[in-house]
Amino acid sequence: MTSPSARPLWQGRALALIGIVLVAFSLRSAVASLSPVLDHVMDDFPVSPVVVGLIGAAPPVCFALFGLLTPLFERRFGLERMAVTAIALMALGLLLRGVAVDSTSLLGATAIVFAGVGSGNVLLPPLVKKYFPDRLGVMMTVYSTTMAVSTFLPPLVAVPVADTFGWRLSLGMWGVMAALALVPWVTLLLRHRTGSSEPVPAELLVPDPTDGVDDVRDAVAASTGPITTVPANPRAFSRLWRLPLAWALALVFGTSSTMAYVSFAWMPTMLVDIGGVSPATAGFLLSLFALIGLPCSMLVPILVVRFQATRPLFLVAVGAGLVGLLGLLLAPTVALPLWVSIFGLTAIMFPLSLVLLSIRARTPESAVALSGFVQSIGYAIAAVFPLLVGLLHDTTGGWKVPLIVVGAVLVASIPAGIVAGRRRTIEDEWERRHGSW
Repeated sequence: MTSPSARPLWQGRALALIGIVLVAFSLRSAVASLSPVLDHVMDDFPVSPVVVGLIGAAPPVCFALFGLLTPLFERRFGLERMAVTAIALMALGLLLRGVAVDSTSLLGATAIVFAGVGSGNVLLPPLVKKYFPDRLGVMMTVYSTTMAVSTFLPPLVAVPVADTFGWRLSLGMWGVMAALALVPWVTLLLRHRTGSSEPVPAELLVPDPTDGVDDVRDAVAASTGPITTVPANPRAFSRLWRLPLAWALALVFGTSSTMAYVSFAWMPTMLVDIGGVSPATAGFLLSLFALIGLPCSMLVPILVVRFQATRPLFLVAVGAGLVGLLGLLLAPTVALPLWVSIFGLTAIMFPLSLVLLSIRARTPESAVALSGFVQSIGYAIAAVFPLLVGLLHDTTGGWKVPLIVVGAVLVASIPAGIVAGRRRTIEDEWERRHGSW
């Protein structure tokens, strides 16, 4: 039941709601749309395994770099201007990827795409916090669910579209979707310039009891006054390097990203090799892997916000990932869809990380700093593994060693998941260790 003091999601902020949904859709469709049609691309020009590994590593590399740069640019230009810039880069890169003429231009276009996606990843949690301080739980569910949908949809349609219309349309059509996301944010930016943006009513700052737990209340407690651009505090960012909680969140996020980007880069090829399936079936199974993230994205924010289930959810994700990997190692041809589905439960860690970025900071300002820190470190970790998996596969001539390495990443992340489950904010931890924030 919604509190009488909380207004509907769309009242006075429909453009922000639409903009967040459209951006969230583009963030993951950009990642998941290429690997299923690489065999079509290679019919036109060669793409070496090293380039495939670099393309797989490009998302986390760009995300790490722009995770560091985005808070600095956001401090100067503001959330809405940075959102418009990030979306424009995504749209441009996706369209250029559809007209690539060789592996170099394909890699270059991919880098442009993920420069925009890297910035968008950092900006979305603070945008949610800024426009929907009363509905954090609901909005985190909305945008993480949208990202889950946009993860499983591209592998499902990419190969049929490429078969019918060619791989260039299959890749380029996602650029049109990204361009649509410019409309609400450009409109909001123009409104801000003319001073017509609506202030946040006082009642909006009262959390919805359907989302109401102490962590959410802490997260929105300082979100007072009119809607204004909230800069990232460089002092807050520098303090995060000294906080175990911030590092734990970064490692959890890095583990989540490693599972996702290794899968997006190599799962279709791996399933063809070890499962004996066709490329079309491998694309379908990659879509199945991504589809598992949809219910996770719907349920995880609720379970974290209402029931503080951070540690149990993390351990379920790790355990399921290890079971799925064992199945792929020991019996890949017996129940391939089952092992892929179980391994897909590692997707629990992604919405878990997104929620923690909001509820482990008291203010939008510190949320920007935490989001930049966690995503830059997490993606730097994840950047290593798509290329490493490709090199290990080429060196060993099989998938056993790469799968063991992926399993080792899951096991190594367990201590970080336990620390990330502590019910405190980064400000709380700093004050306990060093005094006033």
